[in-house]
Amino acid sequence: MSKVLSIILGGGKGTRLYPLTKERSKPAVPFGGKHRIVDIPISNCINSGFNQIYVLTQFNSASLHMHVAHAYNFDSFSGGFVEILAAEQTFEHSGWYEGTADAVRKNFMHFKTQKPTHYIILSGDQLYHMDLAEFLKKHQESGADITIACTAVNRADASGFGILKADKTNKITEFMEKPGSTKDISEWIIPDETRTPGAVKGKDYLASMGIYIFNANVMEESLNNTLTDFGKEIIPEGIKKYAVNAYVYDGYWEDIGTIRSFYDATLDLTGITPKFNFYDEDAPIYTHNRNLPSSKVNMATLDQVTTSEGCVITNATIKRSVIGIRSIIESGSYLEGVICMGADCYETDSEKADNAAKKIPNIGIGERCVIRRSIIDKNARIGKDVSIGMGKIPEDGDYGWYHVVDGIYVITKNACVPDGTVI
Repeated sequence: MSKVLSIILGGGKGTRLYPLTKERSKPAVPFGGKHRIVDIPISNCINSGFNQIYVLTQFNSASLHMHVAHAYNFDSFSGGFVEILAAEQTFEHSGWYEGTADAVRKNFMHFKTQKPTHYIILSGDQLYHMDLAEFLKKHQESGADITIACTAVNRADASGFGILKADKTNKITEFMEKPGSTKDISEWIIPDETRTPGAVKGKDYLASMGIYIFNANVMEESLNNTLTDFGKEIIPEGIKKYAVNAYVYDGYWEDIGTIRSFYDATLDLTGITPKFNFYDEDAPIYTHNRNLPSSKVNMATLDQVTTSEGCVITNATIKRSVIGIRSIIESGSYLEGVICMGADCYETDSEKADNAAKKIPNIGIGERCVIRRSIIDKNARIGKDVSIGMGKIPEDGDYGWYHVVDGIYVITKNACVPDGTVI
């Protein structure tokens, strides 16, 4: 029988998602109101029957540890686990992870104790539903040593991906890292024999999704060197030595590793038919069960809005927004195109009285605020009569308690925005 170890790569400092990664690792960034990004790959693994899962990370991993510990507890008979492996010093290794491949290499002492037959390598910042069991089945049927999950992209998008050339049997023969927009790659067009029937026209190139299956012995051989990165080094070298196949995935897939992609993908959840389906009972996205009360909406107008548990929204107008757990939105406020991540706890009456004495707002959004085009991180205190995003957008940069990234306002975690602020 096959024994699969799932390895989720948590990434490095997460600079492209900063300031959301200022105090947390990239997989721990809240997503969709009540989830974390890491819930996506973990849920794909569990739904596919692969319940031995490691998450590799080294930066700001405390909140990720806490989330995983609260969310994923398997009974003693299942043999399942989700474990965080942060960079550690040993007698063999004394430094940080130097890349994705190096992170896996430095943890072989943990992996080998499970005696896997296959490794699945997954990214911690992608949004997709995939049947990984079907992925493994195709890998085994092909007789490949390595299989790379690919998605078809158009020429413009191909410039920013690792592009693969495959023959009529889906065998990968060449790899090209980010070919740019001017290079002639017409010879890399997907063969007609391997195209999915009914595929979107114009998507002529295979882009690596950064999702791989390795036979266990091949993984160990591939990492028996000093190469540090899967996409740039291990995969190109593997194509020269091993049988490497493409697994073409035609479903929705999005890299949410930047503020822009994170913002767009999150707000897409508010659409009538969102591209990512949280409502599939056969493939649920798991997360921490918080046992919060139902949200309470008092005389409010909501249009294309998702609200998570424990919110209190009073006499507000909210359009095309995602409202996270324990969000408090006071009377007269208007939100449009806002991702509000909510709060880690409710404030007590005595804490609110203390806030009043200190002349600081309560956690949440105060009365008569107008906010557009913004991400409001957890535990932010936004006072009364605050206006965000209604005028000219500042240049991208760090403005203290808020940043502007790709024209999107990001209110930092625990920020305190005084009454009457206009930005």
